[in-house]
Amino acid sequence: MGTITQNYPLLVIVGPTAAGKSALAMALALRWNGEVINCDSVQVYRGFDIGTGKVSPPARQGIPHHLLDIVEPSQTFNAGDYRREAIRALYEVRERGRLPIVVGGTGLYLRALLLGLFEGPERSEGVRERLSQMAKRHSREFLHRMLVRMDRKAAGRIHPRDTPKIIRALEVCLLARQPITDMHERGRSALEGFHVLKVGLNPHRAQLAERIALRTEEMFRSGLVGEVRDMLKRRDAERIKPLGAIGYREARAVLAGELTEAEAIRRVQTATRQYAKRQMTWFRREKDVEWFEGFGDDATIDRRISDWLAGRLQDTNRKPRR
Repeated sequence: MGTITQNYPLLVIVGPTAAGKSALAMALALRWNGEVINCDSVQVYRGFDIGTGKVSPPARQGIPHHLLDIVEPSQTFNAGDYRREAIRALYEVRERGRLPIVVGGTGLYLRALLLGLFEGPERSEGVRERLSQMAKRHSREFLHRMLVRMDRKAAGRIHPRDTPKIIRALEVCLLARQPITDMHERGRSALEGFHVLKVGLNPHRAQLAERIALRTEEMFRSGLVGEVRDMLKRRDAERIKPLGAIGYREARAVLAGELTEAEAIRRVQTATRQYAKRQMTWFRREKDVEWFEGFGDDATIDRRISDWLAGRLQDTNRKPRR
């Protein structure tokens, strides 16, 4: 792609689950000499394949993929870890003169990569336990109302039922004695050396719901329950947090006899639609995203985005090798 500069292009593809982001990333990587960098918080774990829609090695068409299968299931991996590993991958791709393509649906990881992270107070299990007990005695919404009083901006970004994020925000506010939003704004160090180009996929809601329904059924046909069964056989099974992700927790309930497979499928479909809605709410707050109405594996959308990208790559004073 030419000589390395401080204005090196970086393509980011965002959008809801099942929107065809991975297919688009591979098509653009083939056309623009690119490499794919995963931005999905569960796909980083080894063995979590079917329920995450992870592209299998044979289906990657020889395109290098980074940050897939890099963590053991029972290991802890957070946004800070992701940022460190993603930046390392970006530099390696840049050294090879290829186009880095970041793709995935975990908005927090993307924000950590592009905007950086703040140095907050250390985790306090005591504070977290007290807040968890308050949620049990009153409600999750009660904690959210507390956050509204302490940090209205943070409360506006966090769903009232997203208890883990509410607890973390309250924990920081209580320990630091200041709003977490203020600490975020002061303490971040944005990604340098790259010119970020953002593409967003926004398929029609009804069509997305249909695709989610079909994909969920295919995951169960392809052996999602068996994938979970294998994880539960591990000696460290109780420490495997991704088993609580959408699809995995329902498959685990099937194995426990708590749900039939048909019931699990319906629950996963509903939860995934809700998750897709939250993803779009998050990504619409991203600045400078060029949105396209459709799916990433649609040939028409692919061509439109490729044409858009061609113009933006020229604007970065680079000559990509086609």
